[in-house]
Amino acid sequence: MTGTDTLLAVQSLRKTFPLPGGGRMTAVDDVSFELPRGGSLGIVGESGSGKTTVARMLVGLVRPDSGSIGVAGAQRHPRPAGRRGGPRARTAARLRRAKEIQIVFQDPYVSLDPRLTAAQCLHGALRLHGERDKAAAARQVTALLTRVGLGEAEAEARPHTMSGGQRQRLAIARALAVDPAVLVLDEAVAALDVSIQAQILLLLEEIRRDTGVALVFVSHDLAVVQHVTDESVVMRNGRVVERGPTRQVLDSPQDPYTERLLASVPHLGWDPAAVTRT
Repeated sequence: MTGTDTLLAVQSLRKTFPLPGGGRMTAVDDVSFELPRGGSLGIVGESGSGKTTVARMLVGLVRPDSGSIGVAGAQRHPRPAGRRGGPRARTAARLRRAKEIQIVFQDPYVSLDPRLTAAQCLHGALRLHGERDKAAAARQVTALLTRVGLGEAEAEARPHTMSGGQRQRLAIARALAVDPAVLVLDEAVAALDVSIQAQILLLLEEIRRDTGVALVFVSHDLAVVQHVTDESVVMRNGRVVERGPTRQVLDSPQDPYTERLLASVPHLGWDPAAVTRT
């Protein structure tokens, strides 16, 4: 049952994809979880576990075969089947969904327009969501850049001149421009150096504390999830095999698959051959 402080309620999501030779492959099967307001949830699993498909369903890039996604008690319909309503109505519905949940991808470079400076990128996001006052938009752009640790020099920079960490900060700022209730981060630090990863993780925790945005952190990296999430679900072959407080899941795993994931993390005395034998 959904609690009164539940912001995101996911119930029995299922998604299949057609196979080239016929038949269908089940990517997500009966996945459910809840996220409280201002909370943080980790979705953990190896490649092919279905975690990214769940993330894409949350933001509406993939339509579930069945199941439901609710935000603040209202059902979220990622993409209406067919062409219901006129273009203006469909655009308005799409923008409403975008204000509920935003996503930050692993590689921000492919999601940023190479022609636009950082400031222009943020101005575009604000304008798309109805900000027409140029002075107000300029103030918001400055505040967003400051929020993610970018300054005047980066404001006039284009993506190809920015470092990976700077591009990811810009992607986070763009997602925050619409003041979303939930921010989904799909392997958002996987492509960054370890030191830059730490900076981005600290930034995300500060943003969550200061703005109240809830985080869904999708990752194969258990060490990353440990630092940024309160609760975690572990996925394997499209299904949830373990869930609970992140510290409990990592310290006292109940499922053999979670134990294998933990054993695969390199550490002093680590034997990769032993992991592959389990």
